[in-house]
Amino acid sequence: MGLFKNFVNQTRKPEGVLGKMMVRGMNSGHVKQADWGMSYLDEVEARRIVELGCGGGRNAAELLKHYPEAKLIAVDYSDISVEKAKKINREMIVAGRCLVKQASVASLPFKEGTFDLATAFETVYFWPGLERCFSEVNRVLKPGGYFLICNESDGMDETGLKYEKIINGMTCYTAEQLTEVLQTAGFSQVRSWHHPKMPWITVLAKK
Repeated sequence: MGLFKNFVNQTRKPEGVLGKMMVRGMNSGHVKQADWGMSYLDEVEARRIVELGCGGGRNAAELLKHYPEAKLIAVDYSDISVEKAKKINREMIVAGRCLVKQASVASLPFKEGTFDLATAFETVYFWPGLERCFSEVNRVLKPGGYFLICNESDGMDETGLKYEKIINGMTCYTAEQLTEVLQTAGFSQVRSWHHPKMPWITVLAKK
């Protein structure tokens, strides 16, 4: 149980050998869930994107495919995640369409109104002070910009709540809880969807 707990705790901030293993798993383990969440972006136009808590960088790569004219900055506070995301997106970095930065979502190093779209896949569970972080996302979005959140846990499922007990600093949120905090942080319009067969949720907020 000790090794298992140490491994699953790498989801918060991957470090060391176990962290490298976790980041590799992130890129393959959540593909279907991430793609389901990304399907709700079909109505959203974006030329400047920030991918928050980018993990291994797979979703950043998919967003660049979804938006072939866009430029994207991927952000994570784990140096291992940043390293992996750079490798996965090397071609797009060379092409000038992608930049990977190490930073915390609690204090984003970007000017106000920089992005059309912000995304967060499987990461808000670990954000320190959710309202503060959501306010930061709101700050760096342009008026009319969107913030997409996609979580594997709907805040009520047995598996998500089990991991919440063993992963330090993890909190599973319901769509209703996320909506309330997003509105408090200044988002004017919030919609959410629940997967018909899985405990997955997607929340889309407009500034």
